[in-house]
Amino acid sequence: MGKDLALSYYFQRDNAKAMETINPLLDREEADDQSFQIAGMIYKQADVKKDAEKMYKKGLKKFPESGPLYNELGELQWEQKNAEAIKQWEKGIETDPSYSKNYYNASRYYSLTGEKVWSLIYAEIFINMEPLSGKAPEIKQLLLDGYKKLFSDANLLAANKEKTVFIKNYLKSMNAQTGVASAGINTETLSMIRTRFVLDWYQDPGALSFRLFGYQQQLLKEGLFEAYNQWIFGSSQNLSAYQAWVNTHSEEYNAFLNFQKGRIFKINSKEYYK
Repeated sequence: MGKDLALSYYFQRDNAKAMETINPLLDREEADDQSFQIAGMIYKQADVKKDAEKMYKKGLKKFPESGPLYNELGELQWEQKNAEAIKQWEKGIETDPSYSKNYYNASRYYSLTGEKVWSLIYAEIFINMEPLSGKAPEIKQLLLDGYKKLFSDANLLAANKEKTVFIKNYLKSMNAQTGVASAGINTETLSMIRTRFVLDWYQDPGALSFRLFGYQQQLLKEGLFEAYNQWIFGSSQNLSAYQAWVNTHSEEYNAFLNFQKGRIFKINSKEYYK
């Protein structure tokens, strides 16, 4: 009740009453991570950034696996041009992998800092978690641009700084597709590149398990992978061509949308490779 009232005051921009309502709740045993999230949001709106940060950190001491708190803390730090922000989003992804907003922020951060692979992976995870989000078009464009950046290097392995097994395997498979990429990066070539990538990844009996690639493999088996790639890249690349494709492949496209609606996309906590 108190939490809802504090949130109501927050939306009315009555920060004084919102603080007065939320603060007594925070020391109670029943205070949950959302209580601390709301407190931080109130202090942030009141432009008391230091206290907002304290609220998020206090909440994380009590709830060290709260994706929303890591996300809010990261956003606050990013606003202050604090590079620690990415550490919060990564920690949120690691400890609460089914919370979507850390993927959104991390994908955008990595697109700016040149970590091409993680930007692509986190972006695609986000749009699968929130396919109807208002942020999805922005992230689909980021994905299209991200693949163009990835294949702008003649040798993907040599150009990459990170050398974990996961990234090495990813780049090795993608590097084999540079011939296709040389024809230009568009919806059709990306569909071909990504099909070959999935087949290549799962040819290795010791391939690391990863939900996103498993989902792509499932779509391939169902005959829906082309529709999925059109859904991601088509509208960003050329809206009229995308609409024409949908009109001529309506059965396949509707089958994909129904397949997508019937599933909740979740990441396994044991599949954190960053």
